[in-house]
Amino acid sequence: MNAPELTTIRSAPKVLLHDHLDGGLRPETVLELAEQCGYDGLPANSASELAQWFRTAADSGSLELYLETFAHTVAVMQTPEGLARVARECAEDLADDNVVYAEIRFAPEQHLEQGLTLDEVVEHVLEGFRAESAARVAGREIRIGCLLTAMRHAARSREIAELAVRFRDRGVVGFDIAGAEAGNPPSRHLDAFEYMRDANAHFTIHAGEAFGLPSIHEAIAFCGADRLGHGVRIVDDIDVNGRDGAELGRLANYVRDMRIPLELCPSSNVQTGAVAALADHPFGLLADLRFRVTVNTDNRLMSDTTMSREMAALVETFGYGWTDLERFTINAMKSAFIPFDERLALIDDVIKPGYAVLIG
Repeated sequence: MNAPELTTIRSAPKVLLHDHLDGGLRPETVLELAEQCGYDGLPANSASELAQWFRTAADSGSLELYLETFAHTVAVMQTPEGLARVARECAEDLADDNVVYAEIRFAPEQHLEQGLTLDEVVEHVLEGFRAESAARVAGREIRIGCLLTAMRHAARSREIAELAVRFRDRGVVGFDIAGAEAGNPPSRHLDAFEYMRDANAHFTIHAGEAFGLPSIHEAIAFCGADRLGHGVRIVDDIDVNGRDGAELGRLANYVRDMRIPLELCPSSNVQTGAVAALADHPFGLLADLRFRVTVNTDNRLMSDTTMSREMAALVETFGYGWTDLERFTINAMKSAFIPFDERLALIDDVIKPGYAVLIG
């Protein structure tokens, strides 16, 4: 069995659960949309320089500074044309990387500066996803579900939760909160999460990225999150020097026992300072302990990454083989916010056959 390399990893079917629409624009698209909408705040005038700026600016080691880079991408996503184009190109780029299922998230409340309503913002994004998905990019099929995000420092989470439920039969598969964790605990948005639970709707919560175990505990115990966005700090509840190997605390045990998916984003976690280096990332430990780990990109523009590159980095760092990558992919597909029979069909008809060829 040949070890996975970037070129062959690109051919493997992939599932992506944690990717921000406003963090995955093509640099040339940012430039063109800025010119069209009259935005003159970009820090560079060429696609290559702009790509380098985003990567360098995101390498701050601080989640708060990392988030500041989004001011430029959000600024050019304020028109129907801009929103639809970014969504269409997102689907195209993911399909080109052989992502067969993706859940893409964005915060509608950040795209109202040109007079669009929340409903119109969602409609234009879904229009872009539908157009590209229907085109079967280069012979590849991709299915995309949309997650609507509320900003945790704002006060519109209930409104966005209602928006997610309103569009759940039209392409929106769930709800999320995001933004700086410190000082903005998930429990501030209990009303939104209670509404989602009452509507039998799915939601994930950004927790345990820049903040520690209290954020994860609140997301699960108080809010009832189906998945954890990042969740990397669950490692703080694991004693790797225990008498019998790794010893899990009560919270870590609960997360593992309940198979709560961790939307891990290795490259992004290094950039925001959640971990010092990829070699220090607890992905390896969590995978060994059989947590439900998944591989994700978070922000492809800021991290200059793709799903294939994230997988290749994990292979290089932790020595994973094809069976490991298949397991992580099936973990993600099991955790998707679409009906069980549809998840199973993708696992049995697309993912397993795709890896069978690679495993040999």
